[in-house]
Amino acid sequence: MMNNNNPFLESKLNRRNFISNSGRLATGGALAGVALPVVHGQGSDTTKIALVGCGGRGTGAASNALSVSAANGPVKLVAMADVFQSKMDQSYNGLVNKHKDKVDVPEDRRFIGFDGYEKAMDALDPGDVVIFTSPCAFRWVHYQYAIKRGLNVFMEKPVTPDGYSSRKMLELNEEAKKVNLKVGVGLMCRHSQARLELKSRIEEGELGEILSMRAYRMQAPIASCFSDKKPAGERELSYQIKRFHSFLWLSGGSFSDFFIHNIDECCWMKGMWPVKCQAQGGRHYRGDKIDQNFDNYTVEYTFPDETKLYFHGRNMTGCHQEFSSHAHGTKGYALISGPGGHRSQARIHKGQGYDSDLAWMFGQTNGSGRPARETNPYQDEWERLMDAIKNDKSHNEVERGVQASVVTSMGRMAAHLGTEVTYDQMLNSSHIFAPGVENLTLASEPPLLANADGLYPVPEPGKKKQEY
Repeated sequence: MMNNNNPFLESKLNRRNFISNSGRLATGGALAGVALPVVHGQGSDTTKIALVGCGGRGTGAASNALSVSAANGPVKLVAMADVFQSKMDQSYNGLVNKHKDKVDVPEDRRFIGFDGYEKAMDALDPGDVVIFTSPCAFRWVHYQYAIKRGLNVFMEKPVTPDGYSSRKMLELNEEAKKVNLKVGVGLMCRHSQARLELKSRIEEGELGEILSMRAYRMQAPIASCFSDKKPAGERELSYQIKRFHSFLWLSGGSFSDFFIHNIDECCWMKGMWPVKCQAQGGRHYRGDKIDQNFDNYTVEYTFPDETKLYFHGRNMTGCHQEFSSHAHGTKGYALISGPGGHRSQARIHKGQGYDSDLAWMFGQTNGSGRPARETNPYQDEWERLMDAIKNDKSHNEVERGVQASVVTSMGRMAAHLGTEVTYDQMLNSSHIFAPGVENLTLASEPPLLANADGLYPVPEPGKKKQEY
């Protein structure tokens, strides 16, 4: 068990009682005057959308929103916000080129700066939709304002990078549920046609009892997970936000931002969340890179029934690459994901591997030939969110989004500390990655600073009592 004398770990909340205790966490007057329950934007059949965070994922999410079926439309993008003009311009131009008639964002509704999220949401009516695709360090701050404005939300994963922000999100979400807000979380694998059918078959007993699981995300360095030293003359905060995958306070690093998909879908198929984990990892061919990530991670998660999920993650060039998740049961083996990435090739085999007889494959009706391709899960998650908004169906994915983020973070923390970490310890960690994040401006110093050599603190397992 983890040393309970560790000064930044407490044990006050657990998976069963966090809701009952969440009201004890102070919100001040931030939610005073929250709108009455709403379903849809007022005065029009058109759902207005605002985009907060105009990077690649934000642009993609906005495009998915503007591509929803006629049954769940019409929709229109009316406001955008980012801290960088270049990101704003690139996103706007791309969306206009693809969705000209559905984009109505004049220059006076394109907001630059840390307060842009408020201005973008102020352009909406209660019941409209705001997209949060900025780094997850800002998620609870933005969510708090959306609830105050009575807005439905789509937010990207991870939802949180640490215990403090996880507790904040759970607390805020109780307020969101009181006013009937619909909230989607970008764990799109849960909306995959193939995985949904596989989940149903597992629940019906076709795999038997799941005895073990394993998952792999092996890839070359992706996005901004590796970074060179800050260029001379660039503001420290701007540099870190541009390279947010390199910094734990902003994103949880490459582990949280990318590995969460495999970890979440395995827990979903298992039907439970791990209670503890142990892990290891390291930094290898670093050169002059200054990010806070390890190059490779191996995690052993333990579920309440003592079965295991083994996760292997790597960001290194010249190595084997793989995106896949697997389940081994008493009646056979299931491929959950892979090898094609987020679009699944889900199947069940009668033995314990690929070479055993096939029992079922998604999209295959006659037991032979090439299976049908599933629809795009990125689009499917938007169809379900907009259907819930249009038809007032229950739809709030925040709690499971936070749970997935906590489970992912506990694996990362276990590797970075070199010790066992429990779910409850991760949720209740008193170490705050980004104190005062709600007060940051473009002129602020970030919560993390480089030393005189331009280097940032990195995890040192067995030596440091915090991740950095």
